[in-house]
Amino acid sequence: MSATTGDVGLRGHILVVDDELSMREYLEVLLIREGYSVTSVAGVKPAREALARESVDLVISDMKLGTGSGLDVLREARNRREPPEVVLITAFGTPSAAVEAMREGAYDYLCKPFDNEELRLLVQKALEKRALRQENTHLKARLLPGLGGLLVGQSARMQSVWQLVEKVAPSRSTVLIAGESGTGKELVAKAIHLRSQRAAQPFLPFNCAALNEGVLESELFGHVKGAFTGATHERQGLLASAGEGTVMLDEVGEMPLATQVKLLRVLQERKVKPVGSAAEVPFVARVIAATNRRLEAEVQAGRFREDLFYRLNVITVELPPLRDRVGDIAVLANHFLSRMAEELGRPGLRFAQETLALLEHYAFPGNVRQLQNMVERAATLSDSDLLGPSTLPPAVRGEAEPVARHAEAGEPSLGSGFNLERHLDDSERRYLLSALKQAGGVKTRAAELLGLSFRSFRYRLAKHGLTDDLDEPHAASGRSSGGGSGA
Repeated sequence: MSATTGDVGLRGHILVVDDELSMREYLEVLLIREGYSVTSVAGVKPAREALARESVDLVISDMKLGTGSGLDVLREARNRREPPEVVLITAFGTPSAAVEAMREGAYDYLCKPFDNEELRLLVQKALEKRALRQENTHLKARLLPGLGGLLVGQSARMQSVWQLVEKVAPSRSTVLIAGESGTGKELVAKAIHLRSQRAAQPFLPFNCAALNEGVLESELFGHVKGAFTGATHERQGLLASAGEGTVMLDEVGEMPLATQVKLLRVLQERKVKPVGSAAEVPFVARVIAATNRRLEAEVQAGRFREDLFYRLNVITVELPPLRDRVGDIAVLANHFLSRMAEELGRPGLRFAQETLALLEHYAFPGNVRQLQNMVERAATLSDSDLLGPSTLPPAVRGEAEPVARHAEAGEPSLGSGFNLERHLDDSERRYLLSALKQAGGVKTRAAELLGLSFRSFRYRLAKHGLTDDLDEPHAASGRSSGGGSGA
């Protein structure tokens, strides 16, 4: 093995793999003259050791390496955490070998004999591609923590979620994100999108519970002019308009059975049939589904198709509720407070230790979204930069209801600290939670129990931080506005 460095030395580190000493020396001289640092080895095993030991930007390998192959070197390189680009060289170039090399992830394929200028340009382009890929990766790493902060956390549960996100992001597999409302499902979907090769393409979230069956299918699959009353022009559906991006189907468990059948076929065939059309349109977008229901139970109850469940449930990311990651509560609270301090121009805002202790002992039925709302409320209303326990809602402080029934007159006893608006808010919130519990989490049923329209019910959920979609859906579209809302 030899390791040499040119005069510039910072343009890139290249690993040369060839079992012929004369070819290794020739490539070393040529590349060093161009200002690259070079390590050269004679076979697959020393190449593997060099890749494990050194930071390599580009590998140039012969295809025939004694008992090994340049494809073995390529696979080793592709398994690195930050894989280098790979150029394969051979004196026995065939179309099938070129196709195999490119399919395995080689940057390019060069046949002997080649001229120096040809190799020089190929090396330059390969290193430019790697530099752009690294810049994109680093940019996404800086952007992700700013996605509303809902994925901040140091607990083992959240670290496991992040590790799974890192693994599934580069693949094309369908992902199902499961978790209670407010745990951050949409943000996990965004993280998967940004960690993938689709990051520069659209990310389109869609709320499957927001629309009736007919409008839902039109939004997802599109429609042709005259397909139904009001269809005055052709419209491309969400799946097709996403291009090579990502479509997130939020609250997929509330999709009508008839639409589930059509969605299953669409996912199987990778084609959509716009409403009113006889022709199918191919689409290439990745689909990520999210649900706050237990779809296995929905399948058993006959409310969700088993075949669609297995089609969506290729890889499952399970988000823990906030009560199961208590160690993250103070981290999240301080994160949100830091954002509020910057927004309000009050850099001195901080929590008293007693306040953080109370937060850590609260169950947070609305999860991270509820915590974010609490912090915003406390920071906005407090006159002091030190946020004490009094800035928290009574339920978090463990206080009894401020209103008691008068034993004799049957009228409320109003103390000096009574706040009617807060009391009504607390009561409304308890009824909402009770209705959701009795309805098994099904929002349409919970709305019926309370005698509310579905729109009014969702508005009240959003008001109390009990929903993952704070934007009231428009009548003509189920697309969410994105931003920082958790799923």
